[in-house]
Amino acid sequence: MPRGAVFGFLGPNGSGKTTTIRMLLGLIAPSDGSWQLLGSDMPGSAMRTLPRVGALIEGPAFYPWLSGRDNLARLDAAGPDGQRSTRAARIAAALQRVGLEAAAGRKYRAYSLGMRQRLGLAAALLRRRELLVLDEPTNGMDPQGTREIRNLVRELASDGTTVFLSSHLLSEVEQVCTHAAVMALGRLLAQGTLAELRAAGEARLHVGVDDPVRAAEILAGLGLADVVVRGGEVTARLDGTVGPERCNRELVLAGVGVASLVAERPSLEDLFVALTGEGFDVAR
Repeated sequence: MPRGAVFGFLGPNGSGKTTTIRMLLGLIAPSDGSWQLLGSDMPGSAMRTLPRVGALIEGPAFYPWLSGRDNLARLDAAGPDGQRSTRAARIAAALQRVGLEAAAGRKYRAYSLGMRQRLGLAAALLRRRELLVLDEPTNGMDPQGTREIRNLVRELASDGTTVFLSSHLLSEVEQVCTHAAVMALGRLLAQGTLAELRAAGEARLHVGVDDPVRAAEILAGLGLADVVVRGGEVTARLDGTVGPERCNRELVLAGVGVASLVAERPSLEDLFVALTGEGFDVAR
């Protein structure tokens, strides 16, 4: 995954996304195998590697009787390198980035679920990070908050921070991620750029014509499979060897009137359902 990428980690509820993240960060031990984080073997290099990583995993935990600002100060003071002289400025900047400036002095117990998520994200942003790991960062947020976090993720990536974003919200991943992986029942099913994942799915050609029978013959003659005639429309499966532009040219040259031609690529949701099944929740 290149530096500054936004990597979407997808899977149904209970598929093992959070467990995988906890393992990557050394919070739990795997039953078998080995892994690396930022190119270093884990958990042996945790003390050297984890300060370069910011994380928000499930529901963040803070002291309920302290304010949002005081919670961040206490957390930052526990950091390995102190940086006391810049603490107040860094806390103010983190609160501003997540939209909690006005609520910084309120006690954490009074925060809504969305505000708690924002404070957890602020904690991950207190210091410069090479990698930001976010587990369901928009959980409990309203549409406006979700949009703000989405824009923040893009901003962080443009600054060179790599973002690992775990979510089951496919629309969120499709809007903000450059790369993605799909897992189910603890197994990785697919991985790549969004374009590569979509290309792996079945694309179909939809053509509106004045002579569907003749059009079907021409498309079949070009080698397209699964050619179907429905009224004035002909559909066929595109396998990547014959492009839509050639189909259009051959139809026109054969005297077939083409009213519309659309190459329908599978969405991320289509791919997700094809890989994991129609049911969204899986047995734990």
